[in-house]
Amino acid sequence: MSQGEAKQGLSGQSIVLDVIYQHRQTEAVFKDYERQTGRCICCQSLFDTLEQAAQAHGLDLAELLARLRAAIAAGPTK
Repeated sequence: MSQGEAKQGLSGQSIVLDVIYQHRQTEAVFKDYERQTGRCICCQSLFDTLEQAAQAHGLDLAELLARLRAAIAAGPTK
């Protein structure tokens, strides 16, 4: 885990539910992927790690992590 991952507590081993619970703004990232894939990631992979969810839904894990980190860095949505 890199220093950035440790700072945000986000890695491939993070659980989807935990990420959304701790950083509500990340839900928009998952919803965007759901529109792209036609599958409800939050419904089907809520208790999976990000790595498992990415694999199950054909997503690039590095891209998913980058988008989630960007959402977290942008701060809470209003």
